[in-house]
Formats: sequence, structure tokens, C-alpha cells
Amino acid sequence: MSQRTLGEWLAYLEQLHPSAIDMGLERSQQVLARLALGRLAPRVVTVTGTNGKGSTCAFIASLLRAQGLKVGVYSSPHLLRYNERVLIDGVEASDERLCEAFAAVEAARGEISLTYFEMGTLAAFWLFQQSQLDAVVLEVGLGGRLDTVNVVDADMALVTSIGVDHVDYLGDTRERVAFEKAGIFRAGKPALCGDLDPPQPLLDKAAELAAPLFLRGREFDLDSAEGRWSWRGTTTDGQPVALHDLPLLDLPMENAALALQAYLLMGLPWQAEQVRRALLDTRITGRLDRRQLTWQGKAVELLLDVGHNPHAAEYLARRLAARPLKGRRLAVFGLLADKDLEGVIAPLQGLVDDWAVAPLDTPRSRAAAELATALTNQGATVKSYASVAAALEGQCAQATADDQILLFGSFFCVGQALEWLERQVPEDGVDGSAG
Repeated sequence: MSQRTLGEWLAYLEQLHPSAIDMGLERSQQVLARLALGRLAPRVVTVTGTNGKGSTCAFIASLLRAQGLKVGVYSSPHLLRYNERVLIDGVEASDERLCEAFAAVEAARGEISLTYFEMGTLAAFWLFQQSQLDAVVLEVGLGGRLDTVNVVDADMALVTSIGVDHVDYLGDTRERVAFEKAGIFRAGKPALCGDLDPPQPLLDKAAELAAPLFLRGREFDLDSAEGRWSWRGTTTDGQPVALHDLPLLDLPMENAALALQAYLLMGLPWQAEQVRRALLDTRITGRLDRRQLTWQGKAVELLLDVGHNPHAAEYLARRLAARPLKGRRLAVFGLLADKDLEGVIAPLQGLVDDWAVAPLDTPRSRAAAELATALTNQGATVKSYASVAAALEGQCAQATADDQILLFGSFFCVGQALEWLERQVPEDGVDGSAG
């Protein structure tokens, strides 16, 4: 059989298992054993949470790489290319290496049926072990207890935040969600939580496992005032450590605070200026991602954000409120059908002057008409478009230099916007830098 391309592999993976999501560890554990994968790296960190997983992983990786460590990061979903999911020393895994990894997992699984995500996760693990890394940072895909990432025993487990999302799989209360997320904790290993109000099941699980528990508001915290912020944390032996007069970040500072506490517990060199620089250098595509674009001869500012649930929308709203505009804020919005529409749009009321809504390029999309109705009922000015690209062009057409176009609501929405940006000819002046 001729070798598959990456695209062919991904198409193959999509039809391997009867259902796209099939929670449970048994299948992955069996294949992991067949692959003879031991420890992926000397340091393994697992990160889960309703929101903030991606930026927390990115902050940790940045802090570790600032020490000269070779770091692997696994995350999902991707925006443009599958390769984004597997970073090795800050570089996306190549098509060739991913194909090699998929072939290794395929040979090992035999008769065992794996989902797309299970195959991808095990392939990433195989690549990480092949790459002789100093540390690996793993983002949980869904929940924690039954997510494939949890087949690995991590040295440290982080929970960023706890909200109600994916209710069909995780439950419809914060307590049930917390139970699932605490499933990544390990006996005697540090467990960290960035939620200021962690539900009791999370606390109970840490106590049951005798896992040293580090809570935001207790062992670590942050304060911000007058355009700066400070952080305090606790070492493994209970000693306080602090950083003062830090510059504000584009990415959520509560996730930076959690990452700093995780880094502090690793016993690596703590040099304040190096730590500051690592935080400032951390960027993630699609998270408070500011772009400057010249469109049909005029300057346009875009802000891309993958916020797609009420918790993320509330955070986005706080950040927008802290940066008043001279002009208007013009939104481009699309959402999946299983998301809380009312909960996502409510925090943005009063912060958006004009809405453009569109369906997403997936069968899971919520109809544009439904989005428009919900917004109109809230008194918003709304126009519907056939696609995210058309909505983006419609808002660009009416934007002035003082306006900002906010594009948010889904990974699919931001991904389609990034594809549109890539199609713009170079002389249109796309600047891909975050602000």
C-alpha cells in the first residue's frame, strides 16, 4: 500500500470508529501498552478546565523553554492545520512526522477501534517519546477522568476553571464537572486549581489521593491595579514567592498566575526578569488575537477570539470594557448548535454596536437566522450573511480607522477568518501580529 498523506490519514481516522466521541480509557490504554510507551519526558504536566487550557499550556511551555528546556505541547482543536496540535520545541510537527506517528499507532492498535481524537493523542505521545524531550504539557480534550490524555500519569495536574459546558458528557452542574476534571489528579502529586470557587468534589478528590493542593486565592493569587499586576505563590515547602509590577498581558492573567505556580513547583531557576519576559512573549492564535489589516486601501483592526461559552464571553467582555474605543465595535459571530447562545451574547450587550452573523462550515453550526433572532430580541442591530468570510467583508466595508471588528464565537469561526486572511493578497497588508 502506498504511503498516506496527512490529509488521507485524517480522512481515514474520521471513519475508524462508530462515534466521534466515545469517552473511556480502556481502548487507549491497550494500544498505549502495545506501543510500549513509557514516560513521555522527565516532566509531564496535564491541564484541564472549562476555559483557559490553551493559554495555560502556552504560558507553562514558554516558562520552561526560557530555561532552555526542550518542550512538547499537545492541544486541540486546531484552527487551520492539524499540525498545530503537536508542538515540539515551539515548532509544529511536520506532515511527515505525523504520518509516521499515525502509522505506528495504526500498526499497534490491531483490532482495537479508536476515535479520531484517541488516534491523534496516541500519535502525539509516540512523537513526544521519539523526540527526547525535557518536558511535556498536555491539554485535556474533554473533561478529564475519561479523556484519552488521562492515560498518562502526570507529575502535576492543573484545573484552570470549572463551568458548565459539554453537558451531555460532563453533567449539568459545576459539581459534576469538577468530579470529571479532578480525574486527572494523581496520588501524592501536586494538584493546582485556578478557579476561585472550586466545587467540593474537586477538593475531596485531592484529599482522597493525598495530592498536595494549590488553590488560587489561598496558595497563589494575583492582583491588578492601574495598568499593572502582581503575583504571589507558594513553594513546595510553603515558602512565599512574589512578583511585582508586571505589565498587563493580552492573554488571561489568571491563567498566567496558574502557570507561574506550576512552574514554581518544578524547582527550576526562578529569575524574575526571565519569568516576566517569558510571560510577555507568550502568544496564541485566536485568543485575544489582535490583527491589523489594510482592506481596499483602508486600515482595519481585527480582534479574533475563540470564546464560545458564557465563562469565556464574560472574560472577553471584561477585556473589551477595559479598552474603550474611539469608534464602534463591529462583531462577526458564529456559534455551534450545542452552545449556550443566550449565555454567550448576554455579556457582550452594550459592548458591540453592530452584529454580523453567519453559519459555520460544519453540520454542528447554529443557523444564522437563529443567531439573528436572539440578538434582535436583545435590541441589537444585526445583519445575516451566508458565510463568515462574507460577514467579515461586510464589516470591513463599513469599518473606519477608529472601529474594531470583533470576530468570535467558535474555533470554526476564527478558523474560517484565518483562512480568509490567508487569501488576502500580500499588498493588502495583513499584519499577523498580536497587539
